[in-house]
Amino acid sequence: MTVDAYTPQSGDASYRAVHYDLDLDYKLATNRLEATAIVDVRASTETSSMSFDLVGLRVTKVRVAHDAQAKFRQTDRKVKVTFSAPVAADEAVRLEFVYAGAPKPRRTRWGLLGWEELEDGLIVASQPTGAPTWFPCNDLPADKATYDIRVATDPGYTVATAVSGEQRRAGRKTAWTFRIEAPTPTYLVTLQIGPYAEERRTLGDVPARVLFPAAIRDRVRADFAGLEQMMRTFTNAFGPYPFPEYTIVVTPDELEIPLEAQGMAIFGANHIDGVGGLERLVAHELAHQWFGNSVGVASWQHIWLNEGFACYAEWLWAEASGGPTAHQKALAHHAHLRTQPQDLVVGDPGADLMFDDRVYKRGALTLHALRLTVGDETFFAVLRDWVRSFAYRSATTEDFTALAQQHADVRLQGLFAAWLGAAALPDLPASDLSGEPATITASIGRRDRWQG
Repeated sequence: MTVDAYTPQSGDASYRAVHYDLDLDYKLATNRLEATAIVDVRASTETSSMSFDLVGLRVTKVRVAHDAQAKFRQTDRKVKVTFSAPVAADEAVRLEFVYAGAPKPRRTRWGLLGWEELEDGLIVASQPTGAPTWFPCNDLPADKATYDIRVATDPGYTVATAVSGEQRRAGRKTAWTFRIEAPTPTYLVTLQIGPYAEERRTLGDVPARVLFPAAIRDRVRADFAGLEQMMRTFTNAFGPYPFPEYTIVVTPDELEIPLEAQGMAIFGANHIDGVGGLERLVAHELAHQWFGNSVGVASWQHIWLNEGFACYAEWLWAEASGGPTAHQKALAHHAHLRTQPQDLVVGDPGADLMFDDRVYKRGALTLHALRLTVGDETFFAVLRDWVRSFAYRSATTEDFTALAQQHADVRLQGLFAAWLGAAALPDLPASDLSGEPATITASIGRRDRWQG
């Protein structure tokens, strides 16, 4: 593991995080956080110090197990811990941080990230570098760990993260306890707090819950009515859902865009209109559980593996639900991209452009080009093998292209070089598809098979 070239001031390659144990005491009215973080790490190389990302919060004490002489120094972005003797490669170290303050989002080239107050509650949205706004961490996308999280906060509020939690009274507060056992990078760990109503349902064999302001209950029910069918489509296309459950949070506030987190999607009230007007976003965030959350990126350079795949899932859902086919969607987006600047390389867009919509759409078109080249049977076999082989791991573009080549009976080097390595938009491979509905018969369930 190395420091990410797109976020060079984040992370420390000298160690890997193994487990975070976070104990948070938070008062909503004053936005006051008092916390302890116990972090278990393993050294990647011999080192005399380790740095942890933390912004906007003050550390008052650091303890290192079996090293009472260790010292720490805090800057505006880091907490550097220096050991009394070097730590050997592969040696396990446990560190405890005591810290407090008024957490707030950090300003970045991608906007405000991290811990942010709502009108009545809070949202944590960390991609790509917002996690240090609420706990000391090794903020690298490839550094996946497990988590125990305890949150004590005002009664009458629901606290949500990747998994369902237990709650109990703790004096005048309510204490929530969560255990995240799936390996998770720091940017995908979240807290959502609000006075939410909750409804539980099952999506096939996947337990799910939806948290939302009670005032928009009818809109929420309408817009997520098709979620079970969507889950069925994606499990048929990609393989089993990778996490114990799925949670959706709809905040009372308006949000610029929906957000994915481990086992969760977060929408603003403005995304829920009661008529499914933004159904593609529901599909996009659900697809991220396979692409981005289970199979993560080894570095931000490879973000098309998250966003291009989730965007293509939108097109698959459109077709499966009786809308335009994936091929029709591809033709339309290809025509639009021809009118856009040809200055972006999908496989390495650079930090400033990594969230550019062209990464999403050209990434999806790369997959469609692959599909047209190898055929449906091979294409969906590649997707299922991808999520199976790299489940809960971090991967690169080279990992995907190599896996695709293993399945294909034609050489794909030229296709991937053109779509992922060049700025100019390639033509889609020739096909006999007219773009009419149902011209592609995918190996995924269609809605007319579900309805009796």
